Amino acid sequence: MSRGKFITLEGIDGAGKSTHLNFIAEHLRALGKPVLTTREPGGTPLGEMLRDLLLSQAMHVETETLIMFASRREHIHKVIVPALEKGLWVISDRFTDATYAYQGGGRGIAVERLKNLEDWVQNGLQPDLTLLFDVPLEVSQQRLSFNQSLDRFEQEKQEFFSRVRQAYLDRAHTFPQRIKLIDSTRSIAEIQTSLCGLLDQLVPQ
Repeated sequence: MSRGKFITLEGIDGAGKSTHLNFIAEHLRALGKPVLTTREPGGTPLGEMLRDLLLSQAMHVETETLIMFASRREHIHKVIVPALEKGLWVISDRFTDATYAYQGGGRGIAVERLKNLEDWVQNGLQPDLTLLFDVPLEVSQQRLSFNQSLDRFEQEKQEFFSRVRQAYLDRAHTFPQRIKLIDSTRSIAEIQTSLCGLLDQLVPQ
């Protein structure tokens, strides 16, 4: 059995990535691929407990970063790698690019520290495709304004999200073969047409 593919969805809060997760999964299933969807932080029972802490409890930024990677280690070991080895296509709502964007760009953790943790925790694992959903800050803020129960990250100031977005764009510039920028200001139909084109390129003919 051939190894599955690993796809990650990224973007600032309010960019709309979660809206398209089910569409991506169903499109791949229609192409005959077995699919597993998951998320970060979370994805395992322990990861979901850590997610609750991360989204609700104030903590030192280094503590936050280490918990992110602790949750990721469990996620990789218990869910992602076993699924890929069974031939499943894994779609994760966020992965390590989010840590570079939020803890690196947003919080100011040095890229070198994040890279050391990434190398240790992931042991070479990288997504085959990362879909980066991007919108201007004013669009993301308007979308978040409709949410009455914002978590600790969603409540951050606009300056924070500006740094996060820029870090994401920098990552896309650095890794253009893996990270594909999706203009999420377009209609859902237009976005889904773009997604189909990118996903179809991953499927062997």
